[in-house]
Amino acid sequence: MPELPEVETIARGVHERVRGDRIDDVWFSSYPQPFKTPPAQQAKGLEGRVILAVHRTGKHIVFELGSKDAARKKKPKDPAPEAATPEAVKVDAQWIVHLGMTGRLLVMKPESPIAKHTHARLTLKSGHELRFVDPRRFGRLEFRTLGADARFEAPGSEPLDIGGREFTALFRGRQLPIKAALLNQTLLAGVGNIYADESLFRAGIRPRRRTNRITASEYDRLRQALRDVLRHAIRLGGSSVSDYVGADGERGFFQLEHYVYLRTGEPCKKCKTPIKRLLVAGRGTHYCPICQR
Repeated sequence: MPELPEVETIARGVHERVRGDRIDDVWFSSYPQPFKTPPAQQAKGLEGRVILAVHRTGKHIVFELGSKDAARKKKPKDPAPEAATPEAVKVDAQWIVHLGMTGRLLVMKPESPIAKHTHARLTLKSGHELRFVDPRRFGRLEFRTLGADARFEAPGSEPLDIGGREFTALFRGRQLPIKAALLNQTLLAGVGNIYADESLFRAGIRPRRRTNRITASEYDRLRQALRDVLRHAIRLGGSSVSDYVGADGERGFFQLEHYVYLRTGEPCKKCKTPIKRLLVAGRGTHYCPICQR
């Protein structure tokens, strides 16, 4: 499943390519699974709207949308009403994309071959198409009209912004494995299996350590390790260990720098001890028995 760095990479890539563009036409597949909002309602809401910005919230990609009428509203002495900038248009709707296990969000030329598991195609005024492809259909697409619906917010804290005291307070009063706590999206939004394993290794903490038995200094190390791992992974375009690609269809490179994730039996890059694998909260978990305590 794409995690925070992968979702951030895709959101930035889509933002760069479609910001200020207008959605002229919308097509959805007949499969029901990807739609949190009925497809007919989404199509009606999306058509004609201007994409003002695209950003990540947790593991979700959020499109901030303005109405066509607002974008075309002619101001006094304005000879070119179509030239309204995104900053001049009020956000009044959102389109929320969750990639699920295998989802892709791609900006493509309309003549590009259509992948078998394409569930949404948004035709843009620029001539490009925005396509949502999801072979396993665990992704979700949702449309919200602000005013009628609340603005979308991730349930947990943002791991790149959270302060030290708040980070420690999330976990210290609980009694569960720290790996399970890191994966809990109501606590931290966006952290998944890859970056939980990698940050725990860098912090020197075993994934089964109970949250109430980790010291304050260890939590400081973990918070910093998590932030460093996530930021570095974003710089490298995320980890392509399965189906993940960015908005341009290119793979990421952070998988080349994994210390433990999917390296079962391989020597630790620091101490040469074979990496071990176990299950924590039902998820495959990788760690070094010497470097992590």
